[in-house]
Amino acid sequence: MISVMNNLRKLGVFAASLVAAFAVSAPASAQLEVWKDYEPSDGVWVLTVVDLDPGTMDIYLEGLKSTWVAGNEVAKELGHIKDYGIYVNQFGEADFDLLLVVEMESTDDIAPSRERYEEFLDAWGEANLDKANEKVLELYNKIRKIQGNYLMRRIEMK
Repeated sequence: MISVMNNLRKLGVFAASLVAAFAVSAPASAQLEVWKDYEPSDGVWVLTVVDLDPGTMDIYLEGLKSTWVAGNEVAKELGHIKDYGIYVNQFGEADFDLLLVVEMESTDDIAPSRERYEEFLDAWGEANLDKANEKVLELYNKIRKIQGNYLMRRIEMK
């Protein structure tokens, strides 16, 4: 009798597990349609994933302030980008330390453009460009590793 009840309990647990598995997998089999059920944003985000050597966060951030941040401020003022930001990883056990994020109105804004390039150079200046390139070569390449660059687009569910 005890053996039969144990088998019935096991069968009940198994049946409950099957029901749960089907309930969880049901949404995965649904077929969503772009533009009807969800819509990709026009805006895009370019993410650069950065891993830093231990103890170099403040040094890197100081350098970014005079190069990456300053350059993005100019690009934002010119309307070349919508926004930008630096995001720090708060979980110490991850493979990266920072995300450098640039938001643009559309993928058109990442296409090569002589007009935007020359406009940026006029506003930023050759001297600043040279200093930024020097900092990358002399400092950044010694204390950081770029883990990857990604082009992201937001999905808006309807």
